[in-house]
Amino acid sequence: MSRRSSRLQAKQQQPLSCQEESPQELQAPEHLQTRKRRTAEEIKKKEDGKIAKKHQYEIKSCWPPTITGGVSPCIIIETPHKESVTTDFSRFKKYRFRNLFINPSPLPELNWGNSKDVWLNILKKENRYAHCKHFTTLHSSLQPHMRSILLDWLLEVCEVYALHRETFYLAQDFFDRFMLTQKNINKSMLQLIGITSLFIASKLEEIYAPKIQEFAYVTDGACSEDDIVRMELIMLKALKWELCPVTIVSWLNLYLQVDALKDVPKVLLPQYSQEKFIQIAQLLDLCILDVNSLDFQYRTLAAAALCHYTSIEVVKKASGLDWDSISECAEWMVPFANVAKKVPVKLKNFKKVAVEDRHNIQTHTNYLDMLEEVNNGVASTAPGQLSPVSTGGIITPPKSTEKK
Repeated sequence: MSRRSSRLQAKQQQPLSCQEESPQELQAPEHLQTRKRRTAEEIKKKEDGKIAKKHQYEIKSCWPPTITGGVSPCIIIETPHKESVTTDFSRFKKYRFRNLFINPSPLPELNWGNSKDVWLNILKKENRYAHCKHFTTLHSSLQPHMRSILLDWLLEVCEVYALHRETFYLAQDFFDRFMLTQKNINKSMLQLIGITSLFIASKLEEIYAPKIQEFAYVTDGACSEDDIVRMELIMLKALKWELCPVTIVSWLNLYLQVDALKDVPKVLLPQYSQEKFIQIAQLLDLCILDVNSLDFQYRTLAAAALCHYTSIEVVKKASGLDWDSISECAEWMVPFANVAKKVPVKLKNFKKVAVEDRHNIQTHTNYLDMLEEVNNGVASTAPGQLSPVSTGGIITPPKSTEKK
């Protein structure tokens, strides 16, 4: 074999010799392997740290959505890390037991949900929106009768603009709860707070709510549109945007509906008499003007009013409350019922309001005179409990009937 052919043969065999080397010879040095492994662990720790750090941030607020439809930017602030807290379910179990078994659900079987769960959710909402009559102690310049005058005026505004009863009772709830969050409100501010409460409630409840210019107009120059807008922001912040209470008139609607139902569970359609509804609603309108009505829950007030026009058995069936739960409220309501039954009640016709919805439109009558009669009657039998209502104290605009 020639020398040249020997060299070619050696070159051809060289790659083969490399492939035949053992795997140990191809591995990296030991110190490099340790370095790579340590780097992987560091990367994992860094990723875990990023995940943990994400829990230390929360969205503070968001800007309005962009016109182009993109994702709106958010302002993110750093907050202290919050450790997970174990929830105590004993309180919820006790609440559920008390309302579902001791006080069972009066709702019939529903084809769209569980009646017990629906009833429990309503009761939870009732307890969430708390109110108290002692808000006047927070404001040294206010007297209870000023609230009566303000609510009576809001009743009149509601009738002029054909607003629903639910709208008025939402406004009443907003006003009472807002006053609990403030201190030393001057009496000159009451009308602004009241009309702003009605403005917010109408935007929530009404399909075609009156414009802000109309709300400013009925104050006869006492409140401007800018004043209402500024007060609206203040109230929404103070109420923490909790604007969905179960009002007194909502409870009344529910009770009458449950009482009227026989075998068909159509709770979404009214089955009761409109005349009976407006009679009881007038009694509640009169009662809510008295600040002492805030001593009772809304569901208790509606049940007591229903008791004065029906019977205890009907109230037990419709509300799930026993007599011990409503007796105090029913006894307190006796003079109000005696005065309310003297005033005849009839359905009123409103333009652009369907016949089947007439009873839901808020009406107004001489409630202040009726309340004064109630207070005088109670004072004659039990001096010192209630004081006759006064007719002064806040700026009251002319009656809406005097305006064009």
